[in-house]
Amino acid sequence: MTSVADDAVRAGADARRTGVGLGFALVSALTFGLSGTLASGLLETGWTPGAVVLVRLAIGAVVVAPLGAIALRGRWRVLRRNLRVVLLYGALGVVGAQFCYFSAVAHMAVAPALLIEYTAPAAVVVWLWLRHGERPGGVTLLGAAVAVAGLVLVLDLLSGADLSTAGVAWSLGAMVGAASYFVISADESTGLPPLALAGGGLLAGTLGLGLLALVGLLPMAGSTSDVAYAGRAVAWWVPLVLLGVVTAAIAYVTGIAAGRRLGSRLASFVALLEVVAAVGFAWVLLDQLPRGGQLLGGLLVLGGVVVVKLGERPALTTPAAGVKL
Repeated sequence: MTSVADDAVRAGADARRTGVGLGFALVSALTFGLSGTLASGLLETGWTPGAVVLVRLAIGAVVVAPLGAIALRGRWRVLRRNLRVVLLYGALGVVGAQFCYFSAVAHMAVAPALLIEYTAPAAVVVWLWLRHGERPGGVTLLGAAVAVAGLVLVLDLLSGADLSTAGVAWSLGAMVGAASYFVISADESTGLPPLALAGGGLLAGTLGLGLLALVGLLPMAGSTSDVAYAGRAVAWWVPLVLLGVVTAAIAYVTGIAAGRRLGSRLASFVALLEVVAAVGFAWVLLDQLPRGGQLLGGLLVLGGVVVVKLGERPALTTPAAGVKL
């Protein structure tokens, strides 16, 4: 009887943990999804991708890094011990994903670039399989296939898209960065609080991009012209603040919190909703109305996420297991 009661308590705790994790993942996907629309308005007024990314990360670091220091509660040894992890997170999960994506859209259309980047969940599944022996089951593979089919519809690729070699290469780089973000975010074995990892990664990314800009390897240009969204002009600094606070600070912190509770595989598939959110924000703010096929694709993405969750194996009881680099 005691064993049954203990099992029920553990099952309830796991369900609450998963529910909270899904909530964090949804917030992360929605906030990340806003970034493309906000950046698009700035790029049209003369901002370079590098400048937008640098300002975004710098504002995010200013907001999160102090909170991360507080979350450490004086345990600076934990930060020093995991300095390599923080630097990898900043270089791959923060700078790599963002810079490669913006570089990709300079050579190709946004839709195919996004689709290539968001093969990251499949890359996470392959990584866990090859590196840690976590072979995906048939249900997980089915969910992945449904989600990818949904993305094809959401991104409207059936009408045909021109692909460039350089654009594909940059998009694959963004995919590696995104996959690294999911794997590192889900690793609880480091002992780093989510705020500390996010703050350290944003700070490392800002310093890295700043160095590239300082030596002239990263083109930097900006503008003080008003930016238009939903037919209304707003001051240039408004989207920059939103990019830093909402799509960087909030997005990365909630993304790490989601990964810790869901594991890298499920968290990466829930993050596919970012693409659906991006379509929605583009519709509202840029008047880009999605077609019926795109709406159907959004439903398929949601269905794919549910199927992937159903395919999660009960044996994976320790969230940190199988995600350590």
